[in-house]
Amino acid sequence: MSGYIALAPADLALGSLLVLANAGLSLGLQLGIHRRLLVAACRMVIQLSLMGLVLAALFSHVSPLWTGLAALFMVLFAGREAVARQDRPLAGWWSFGLGTGAMTMAASLVTLFALTTALGPDPWYDPRYAIPLLGMILGNTMTGVSLGLHSLCNGVVLRRSAVEARLMLGATRMEALGPVIRDSLRSALMPVINSMAATGVVSLPGMMTGQILGGVAPMEAVKYQILIMFLISGGTGLGAVAAVLGGMHRLTDHRHRLRLDRLSPGKTSA
Repeated sequence: MSGYIALAPADLALGSLLVLANAGLSLGLQLGIHRRLLVAACRMVIQLSLMGLVLAALFSHVSPLWTGLAALFMVLFAGREAVARQDRPLAGWWSFGLGTGAMTMAASLVTLFALTTALGPDPWYDPRYAIPLLGMILGNTMTGVSLGLHSLCNGVVLRRSAVEARLMLGATRMEALGPVIRDSLRSALMPVINSMAATGVVSLPGMMTGQILGGVAPMEAVKYQILIMFLISGGTGLGAVAAVLGGMHRLTDHRHRLRLDRLSPGKTSA
């Protein structure tokens, strides 16, 4: 089959009934999440609609400047979302700055690697390739960075006594915080590990499904999806390691003392 099946607004309205059904279940079972569910659904619709308009404009004006600006906006928004999911964020601008910096470094390096090697579009900054690819890598890297920092900050608070005991016995901050760092990185990488393990048997990823529905041969869609999963894994790993190690240095000082005062005020108790 070639081409694709066009969706009318009525088709999307029918699909939205499933979200409304979930909201109804929340009300009936008193889960208290119906408002957040509906707000999230509305945000998704608005954000995707705006992104569709932006991408249409970018595709018609291939420019490294506009592609870079779109990528910058995506990274900044991802940084904000990563901070919003943490119970005990670093104080001041550090939580946003560290998370955004780690995501920017990881997602940019992996995206540039893919654009200049395996995919090789001409020009390499063609937004038709760069923006969707960055979006997929950035979204998963955001999850890894957020989970890594969340586990690190919570773990340091919960294991404060054990960490300080190791430091008093002469351990370096890396040695004292080693168990917390390892748990944080496991937490950050577990979603992508589970995703890779289940892909193809339990689930068919969205990009692969979209390509097949658009008429691409199944094996070609499979090859693209394998590449994407490799890139997501690399981006998540780089971002999580950078964020967690950066967080470790922020929560200690040059004398290898634990500095929980650098967490947000009122959130340093277990």
